[in-house]
Amino acid sequence: MSDLSPSGEGVVGRNVGEGNATAGAETLSPLEQEVLDEYARLLGNLNDLSSLLSTLAETPSAEILDALRGLERKTSLVYTLLKASVYSIVLQQQIFGEGEEGGEQGQGAEAGSHGDRGVEED
Repeated sequence: MSDLSPSGEGVVGRNVGEGNATAGAETLSPLEQEVLDEYARLLGNLNDLSSLLSTLAETPSAEILDALRGLERKTSLVYTLLKASVYSIVLQQQIFGEGEEGGEQGQGAEAGSHGDRGVEED
């Protein structure tokens, strides 16, 4: 945990009014000082995270690449299975819809009318 500001100066003990001759140590309440200290710690943590991420981005490890390849394979398999399931559901709905239409047409026109089944819509 580093208590550094973006310029590299220590933040702990600094006052907002520093540099002003009339501003004293009592210009910041304890809560304000605590908030500033937390921001300083957050800055240090973000800087550490940034350096770690840049290191990982520059030199990807073989383990990460292998894990990503495995994840890619599993994802493509799930996509294929989902696509097949959706196709199966759509096909079942079309068959069920044609069965209902055929049953209704059979009751209404018993003389041999079969409807327009030669043209299908996608």
